[in-house]
Amino acid sequence: MKLKDIKHVYFLGIGGIGMSALARYFKSLGATVNGYDRTPTALTEALQKEGIGVTFEDDLAAYPKEVDLVVYTPAIPKEHKGLNLYSNGQFQLMKRSEVLGLISADRFSICVAGSHGKTTVSSMIAHILASSGAGCTAFLGGIATNYNSNFIQQGDKYVVIEADEFDRSFHRLSPDMAVITAVDTDHLDIYGTKENIDQAFIEFVNKIDEEGFLVMKAGQSINDSLPVLDKAFYALNDTTADVYCSKYWVVEGGYIFNIMYFGKEYVGLRLNIGGFHNIENAIAAFTITKELNISVDLIKAGIASFKGIKRRFEKVFSNDQFVFIDDYAHHPEEIRVLLESVKEMFPDKKITAVFQPHLFSRTKDLAEGFAKSLSTANEVMLLDIYPARELPMEGVTSKLILDKVTAKKKAIVSKEVVLDHVRSMEQGVVLTIGAGDIDKLIEPIKEMLASK
Repeated sequence: MKLKDIKHVYFLGIGGIGMSALARYFKSLGATVNGYDRTPTALTEALQKEGIGVTFEDDLAAYPKEVDLVVYTPAIPKEHKGLNLYSNGQFQLMKRSEVLGLISADRFSICVAGSHGKTTVSSMIAHILASSGAGCTAFLGGIATNYNSNFIQQGDKYVVIEADEFDRSFHRLSPDMAVITAVDTDHLDIYGTKENIDQAFIEFVNKIDEEGFLVMKAGQSINDSLPVLDKAFYALNDTTADVYCSKYWVVEGGYIFNIMYFGKEYVGLRLNIGGFHNIENAIAAFTITKELNISVDLIKAGIASFKGIKRRFEKVFSNDQFVFIDDYAHHPEEIRVLLESVKEMFPDKKITAVFQPHLFSRTKDLAEGFAKSLSTANEVMLLDIYPARELPMEGVTSKLILDKVTAKKKAIVSKEVVLDHVRSMEQGVVLTIGAGDIDKLIEPIKEMLASK
């Protein structure tokens, strides 16, 4: 199938962050694009305003029969009428990952994988390429604030793809260059063991073009098992890495930092978003774009003008009394780094962490890690587990985490209780954390704090 020959595309699950980016891509190519999703969201509303048709009823009469390609997400249930219609052998039906595979095989591709951090790194790379004039098309797993979109179309020299390990999707890609930000235990519902996760990432590395380049986080479990190829190991402050931060300073709104790059120091980089882990993300983006021969001055300018990702260490509100930060973190390591960054930036403020676990399987597998990470907050409020694609598991609730949390103040609460608690607060940092529908609390909390 040639991308240029696709004139009519239908998406099952069009409101997903990855699916909507693909929908926008085909719309930019001039194709007629429509889709289905279960419920209206801000993202589906945005798609409709862009001229993409979206329906919310699983009604056979609503599905077009004259389509060149149907794209679906694994989140669509097997009994879905639309999926069964398009699975009858008369339509070209592909997973999102397969379509991304077509695109990556057709273009010079920079694919960013990892257990966490991949959305920020891929967005930084894309922004540097776009702002430097090198040009790129990017498919992102979050809304890049600079573009208010998860899809960037700023030239076609390079394509930047966030490479998702869920369902082994990243094995469909054909990277010319790649980044791996972390290889942690996650998605055990797919892989079963950490050894299988490691093997999956090694298989992804084997997909890189033989003349390609890998930027790899130092200290990962697979690093001694990587195939022979051109590569650079990076880290925040590991001086044995090829590229690392030699020094950083906390400044208003972010950081100033220096990078040691294969023995040469580049000084005075400015990052205008919070979270010291984002310095490390910037180092990965610096390394890839430097390897592409983008000038250091243009890379510095791109990093300085990068405004971050919605729901990634997003400072929603702040004044003398309160700081409100929202973050998509849904893995213990992400939460650990988030809380460390918040404590570094606001050492004298009480921290209230509101966390919504995502998936029963992940909660079951990682409850102890979640509890340990959350326990560094002064107060922990847990919402019920957001099920996403899963059915409930017997005995698996937020209490698995709560029982292991060592913070003095902890409770399982409803969203309404969270709002009541924020209403009674006199000062401090409020964190909303999670990948489910906890984002519904963002505007109410923001309005409440602003009115105090």
